Amino acid sequence: MATKGFTTCLWFDGQAEEAANYYASIFKDSKVGRIVRHTEAGSGPVGSVLTVEFEANGQKFVGLNGGPLFTFNESISFQIHCDNQDEVDHYWRLLSDGGAESDCGWVKDRYGVFWQVVPSGLIDMISDPDPEKAGRTMEAMLSMHKLDIATLEKAYAGE
Repeated sequence: MATKGFTTCLWFDGQAEEAANYYASIFKDSKVGRIVRHTEAGSGPVGSVLTVEFEANGQKFVGLNGGPLFTFNESISFQIHCDNQDEVDHYWRLLSDGGAESDCGWVKDRYGVFWQVVPSGLIDMISDPDPEKAGRTMEAMLSMHKLDIATLEKAYAGE
């Protein structure tokens, strides 16, 4: 491969540059890079954005203004692993602004992209070999929209 890792392509209906700036403003280690504009040979208005490269939290993306043919849905989402409740609250607040909250830590942002805002220890708790601990934690998680670490930890501990 010519470069390390993968670049995720996100298909937008005219909002690729706006979305790239939005994501770069939310996540650390982010930046907007090269922008490719339509030329006379392209299918869009000359000078309008075709693609925009950006990084969010060090991950590479390209936003493509592909039109209304395809839209985002829950079958593809991005997990944000948060070290503490402040991070959960931060990402939840920013990503749900103009979007929609969902169950179990899922949120749809204003562009229709789905995110899972997840405390770092959650997967360990719900995959614990003790089925009672895992079950209590899973039950608590299923009752939440934004995940609350203290409540999940109490459920895990049986309190």
